[in-house]
Amino acid sequence: MAFRPRKKRRRIFHRRKVCRFCADSSLAIDYKEPRTLGYFTTERGKIIPRRISGTCAKHQRQLNTAIKQARTIALLPYVGSVEV
Repeated sequence: MAFRPRKKRRRIFHRRKVCRFCADSSLAIDYKEPRTLGYFTTERGKIIPRRISGTCAKHQRQLNTAIKQARTIALLPYVGSVEV
């Protein structure tokens, strides 16, 4: 029985995501600003989840309602660019 030397595993340090709205209090979530809400939607028009965007639960809920309000009054599309 021959023993193989163990490989050292590298520790992977993930950078902690910080909520953009908690870090900067001057930023406000407003349904009338489609440019800021556009950062939290994909090209297809889906809302980006908080585990990817890094927002806290409180601001993610506010983002969801603001995006849905902006979609209702046609400031944001329900679906992204549709290629025909």
